[in-house]
Amino acid sequence: MPKSLLAPKGVPVTLVEFERSGASLIAETFGEGAHTFILLHGIGMGRSVYLDVVQKLKGRMIAFDLPGFGEAPEPSRTFTMERHADLVAAYLREFDAGRVVVIGHSMGSQIAAELAARHPSLVEGVILAGPTVNKAARNIRAQATYLLRDLMGERPEVLWRGAREYLRGGPHLVRKMKATIVHEPEKAFARIDVPVLVLRGEDDPLAPMSWCQEIIDEIPGADLQVIPDHGHGTLISDSEPAARLIQRFADAL
Repeated sequence: MPKSLLAPKGVPVTLVEFERSGASLIAETFGEGAHTFILLHGIGMGRSVYLDVVQKLKGRMIAFDLPGFGEAPEPSRTFTMERHADLVAAYLREFDAGRVVVIGHSMGSQIAAELAARHPSLVEGVILAGPTVNKAARNIRAQATYLLRDLMGERPEVLWRGAREYLRGGPHLVRKMKATIVHEPEKAFARIDVPVLVLRGEDDPLAPMSWCQEIIDEIPGADLQVIPDHGHGTLISDSEPAARLIQRFADAL
């Protein structure tokens, strides 16, 4: 059975393993407020990496372990970004979550974009944090190189949480990475019709400035904020600057 990984001590929490079409996700829900935030993690990660940022946001939190990540069982076949989005949408409808503010980090940003494009009635705003995959570098070698470069400058807690989740991810990470690389998020960006905030760590090689600029050019009215002295893990540790920008964005919706 899944256990609470994020809810502060004493705060009521709901844990659900949700299954559709042979795949399962884990959802941890807690808190209350004017907005419901959903948190979509990056490749090789799980909801536990959001421990820092959820303590700094005000609202209802729904954090997911996507199929084959964190505590969620491995699906029978690798999920595309579109199928991830459809599974999350099915969960939101099943549990009547209302309209949500979607926070997607890294691979999660690709799923967030698909969720907003494919299921617009469920989404009131989108945060794309460290958005991948840069159109100019869609191959495993380039992405692995960027990831290693980023990890060399990351804080110890990012390395620890990331390593733990990558080990839990099992032997299927290469094919999961391929699923992220073949995805073309710009096709989803062009169909998003809600407010969008793009967050980039100043030192993030996986989300270069040129790519983030392309994203905001694709989405009318999108806002780009660069967080100084942060890399790709801007939501994982020292997340106060990112949380402040996310809260301000949500409160303005």
